[in-house]
Amino acid sequence: MTPTGCPLTWGRASFSTSVAADVGRRLADLVGAAILLALLSVPMLLIALAVRAEDRGSALFRQERVGLGRRRFTLLKFRSMTEGVGDAGLRDLIARELRGEDTTTNGSSKLSDDGHVTRIGAFLRRTSLDELPQLINVLRGDMALIGPRPCLEWEAEMFPAEYASRFTVRPGLTGLWQVSGRSTLGTLDMLRMDVEYVRLRSLRVDLGILLRTVPAVLRRDGAR
Repeated sequence: MTPTGCPLTWGRASFSTSVAADVGRRLADLVGAAILLALLSVPMLLIALAVRAEDRGSALFRQERVGLGRRRFTLLKFRSMTEGVGDAGLRDLIARELRGEDTTTNGSSKLSDDGHVTRIGAFLRRTSLDELPQLINVLRGDMALIGPRPCLEWEAEMFPAEYASRFTVRPGLTGLWQVSGRSTLGTLDMLRMDVEYVRLRSLRVDLGILLRTVPAVLRRDGAR
């Protein structure tokens, strides 16, 4: 074996291991999302009917988000706010957080709803049930079960370059940020956790986050 052959062999083995891990992770996402959708189909139908019954608006909220490789996709959620609400306030909040300003109010860094959140929507947000339609995004390949939070396009443009690695993996239905405090943490905290997740990413880490998600949801950690 030549000296130059060793790095090449090692590189091929490392690449094969990485590809196998990605395939395994994708299969787990597909199976997990399909099972959860089958188990939750009736509750999701009831939620959709409740959302429509409150103000006759659409049950689903569709929004362009940025995912793997900065590609755009349409994220699905149960609608929790009245239709036609703008995002000027959110843009200002994110900009202030990226400048390092403390934007927390009553322990939360999340933007005040200003009365735009519906009664059903408030319940869905507290229990994270508004996120369930994202299981469809997982099946489509837009998202994974575990990963960084899917961000808006204008958010992606505002994020400092040092956090670009968050776009090298699929965004997740849940992730390190979601099980570590959610709205009690600011945007910079979220970005740091995204980069840390990408650095440590493995099936073991993903399983750990998945196991922490259910207790976090039940305790409503940082949900608002």
